[in-house]
Amino acid sequence: MKKLWYVALASLILLLGACSVKDKKEDKASKGEQVEVEFWYGLGSEAHKKMQSIIKQYNDSQNEYVVKGVSQASYTETFQKLQSAIASGEAPGVVIAQADTIHNLAQKEALTDLTAFVEADQDVNTDDFLPVFMENAQMDNKLYALPAYGTTQVMYYRKDLVEAQNMKPEEIFSTWENVAAASKQIQATNKVEFGHLPMWGNGNLIDLARSSGGQILNEDGTKVVIDSDEWVQSWDFIRKQIHEEKTMKVNSGGQGWEYWYRTIDDVMNGKAMSYTGSSGDKGNLDFTKIGSIPQPGFNGHDAKPMISTLYMTSPAIVSDEVKAGAYDFMKFFSSAEVNADWAQNIGYIPVKQSAMEVPEYKAFLADNPAYAVPFEQAQFGLPDFIDPTNGKIMDALAIAADEVELQNIDAKTALTKAQKAAQEALDKVDK
Repeated sequence: MKKLWYVALASLILLLGACSVKDKKEDKASKGEQVEVEFWYGLGSEAHKKMQSIIKQYNDSQNEYVVKGVSQASYTETFQKLQSAIASGEAPGVVIAQADTIHNLAQKEALTDLTAFVEADQDVNTDDFLPVFMENAQMDNKLYALPAYGTTQVMYYRKDLVEAQNMKPEEIFSTWENVAAASKQIQATNKVEFGHLPMWGNGNLIDLARSSGGQILNEDGTKVVIDSDEWVQSWDFIRKQIHEEKTMKVNSGGQGWEYWYRTIDDVMNGKAMSYTGSSGDKGNLDFTKIGSIPQPGFNGHDAKPMISTLYMTSPAIVSDEVKAGAYDFMKFFSSAEVNADWAQNIGYIPVKQSAMEVPEYKAFLADNPAYAVPFEQAQFGLPDFIDPTNGKIMDALAIAADEVELQNIDAKTALTKAQKAAQEALDKVDK
């Protein structure tokens, strides 16, 4: 296993310059001054605007802390800058981060253990958070983050096309086999060019494999098992639909998210029956035309799609008063009312059961049922996979996905090669 001295050295590099800075922090709270809490987040334009509004709402609600939002280009850039900031001893008080970032920094003891804050706070009930969101917030019985919001990929379909064929969405999207059959049936009417459109990349295919009973690692985490029958059968099913049956299509390439928007446009314009897309796509969809439903299972198995979580966390090197302010803002953001407001405006998944009972959000969902689908899927989905090889397993799967979806290489060949590369990377970690 990974040598203990390596973890200690990584922790030392991150924390060495921080101690003197932390010790020199003035105790502003004791002087009656507001404690400033810098907050880093990498959000798009609409989410950024809403976050600014929530920050103002928080600052106006109390006088002890003032949160200063600092927008970053992306979650990835946030992580990169955060590592440098921690090493320099001048880190922000609170950060929005992905699950792998939480795992990476918690291993190095670079994040604040929030356990004592939560245990002392009678207003916070961690059981209210959905289990799928809490799993990656904890390590070694310590709580290093609070879930902020979630995202997942669900099924979107043209209601008029489905209804015209006297099809029921609940039947079409109950299994992937039914999706393929419906795609072929609706394609035969010549009203669409294609049936279902999987989204380019390894994400949809990983969901499909796990919804076929497949795992990424064996139970003790020592062997990569992405070449199992469950993986091969599910991936080859999609390959055949794209290249042999030609009932499905994958849009690929272009700049940035161009492929994603082309996929959305194909369904919105009636060129395809349905697609697999993000819970955050709602701003680009017309729900007078579009319906939504959770992902299906495959080959007799229940669906197990990935539920990705974004967390709020606080670096360990900041002063105690900043940690207290960071926790207070995390608590505010994850409250049922604020979380429901965020979900309603942006489309992400609320992280708490109680958010679904907020009257305004409950009424909104009654009028807009598509917004409730990601939360429904979060009840049975799987948490983010934490890649122990720092991304090499996922890189191998990305290469294999392109080979299967774009190059028509059979899944057995592609996944055997991917398993070998991923296993070699894992073996290096375990030495």
